[in-house]
Amino acid sequence: MSHGQAASVSTNRTIAFAILVLIVGYAVTCGFGWPQRGTDVIVAGSDHGEPSADQPGAAGHGPADGENNKPVHSGDSRAATHPGEGPHRPDYVWVAPFLLLLLCIAVLPLLSRTERWWESNLHRCCVAAALGVVTLSYYLLFHDAPVESHWPAHAVVDPVDGAWLQWGLVWTVFANAILHEYIPFIVLLFSLYAISGGIRIEGNLAAHPWTNTAFIAIGGLLASFIGTTGAAMLLIRPLLETNRERQHKIHTVVFFIFVVCNCGGCLLPIGDPPLFLGYLRGVEFLWTLNLWAAWLFVNAVLLAIYWTWDHFICYPRETKRDIVKDEGATRRLRITGWRINMLLLMGVVLCVALLDPSKEVLATGWHAPLYLREVLQLSLVGISLWCGDAGVRQKNQFTYHAIIEVAVLFVGIFVCMQPALQILAVEGRSMGVDTPMEFFWATGGLSSVLDNAPTYVVFFETAKTLTPNETYSATIIEPSLLVGISLGAVFMGAMTYIGNGPNFMVKAIAESSGIKMPSFFGYLMYSCLVLLPVLGLATYLFL
Repeated sequence: MSHGQAASVSTNRTIAFAILVLIVGYAVTCGFGWPQRGTDVIVAGSDHGEPSADQPGAAGHGPADGENNKPVHSGDSRAATHPGEGPHRPDYVWVAPFLLLLLCIAVLPLLSRTERWWESNLHRCCVAAALGVVTLSYYLLFHDAPVESHWPAHAVVDPVDGAWLQWGLVWTVFANAILHEYIPFIVLLFSLYAISGGIRIEGNLAAHPWTNTAFIAIGGLLASFIGTTGAAMLLIRPLLETNRERQHKIHTVVFFIFVVCNCGGCLLPIGDPPLFLGYLRGVEFLWTLNLWAAWLFVNAVLLAIYWTWDHFICYPRETKRDIVKDEGATRRLRITGWRINMLLLMGVVLCVALLDPSKEVLATGWHAPLYLREVLQLSLVGISLWCGDAGVRQKNQFTYHAIIEVAVLFVGIFVCMQPALQILAVEGRSMGVDTPMEFFWATGGLSSVLDNAPTYVVFFETAKTLTPNETYSATIIEPSLLVGISLGAVFMGAMTYIGNGPNFMVKAIAESSGIKMPSFFGYLMYSCLVLLPVLGLATYLFL
């Protein structure tokens, strides 16, 4: 065993042991009944429209502030009832930390002076943490209005009269951001990322147009079931290996980003991070299957354009020598590590689908204890790390750098976007965005230049203010608006390198393989000339 492989095994075993410790700790809390009590609060809020006043934790903070916790009907917003009163929303200036963090994510990797500095996850963590502290400080020192609590169930928390430091508001905002959304979000991404890293596809097929089209098509299908990140990391290296002898292959990577990293991931909430955030906000797990027609149309058209481009333009430009070399270097595809890890990936999907604490498990009358879903997902990761073949991860050059990057940045994002969400709860109606097509282009336009996950949340909350008196059990907001928001966030995350996390990962892997990828604006030319017209046609047909 090489030194690198031994270090990788040691790291994986350490993480598996840490997961075991977490499982034991969770079992201890179950012995005291804490997760079960959290679920009782959630179920009470779901069944009766409000959390039970005598349930501990209904406000999302400690008992000392219980007198300030005032339950309201689920989906109701006290702030929204007085849209003209300023104290019920933060001042616009407090959106600045959120915008600044998104600006750092978008710009710092592109500047020569900051590119290397920003590559450090420690530096990213410092920036995200500092801006998160600024946001929480606002709620500690300056916010003087009620705040809606979403963890463990919906309630309203009032500021303490005469108190200089509003610790109850700070805890409520922190619980909303981290306990309610961030933990389920990052555990799902980590589980898909870590388990799929134990599967390797190796070999070298003849790089014909049909071969590459099949690679991209399979990746687009897998993206909805193992996540865009998992599908991209699983297939990009064998695709590059297959095309190693070809000279014209930039367009292949670009279309791979279009389909596998983005447009293929809209059939299930685990496919793309924005959809999972919708699931956490109450959208039913299988509702996204309603997007199948748009998913099929967009991906089929992109695959047809790719095949035409490669077959009639790029492949004929390859030299005879390169084609002969490509044909002579073929090796059969071989998939390793799939037996155990595909079962574990299916287990992750079942955990997400079945163990929502607010819903009965298979109509049994039993609700999963709070965070059981996340603990079981991490248990599956531990099994993959402990029982899987470490050599497969070594060959995949598997590291935790990419998922750590997502983890540290989204801590800041989830905290810093809280003032923006509060403002939208009050003034969402005044934005002038009120049709499915407008939501598609508004969500998609921002998803192109910002990360698509927080953009989805912003417009989801905006749409919620447009139908305050309606109840949509499957979608929370008006379904046609949710279609526009979902498709805009997922599809238009492909417009730039910074629209979705896997885009930059694939670009970096391709460049490390010797492919000179287009610049930021060069890639934008591809997406504007190819992707944008396809999406325009899709909105005409489906919105």
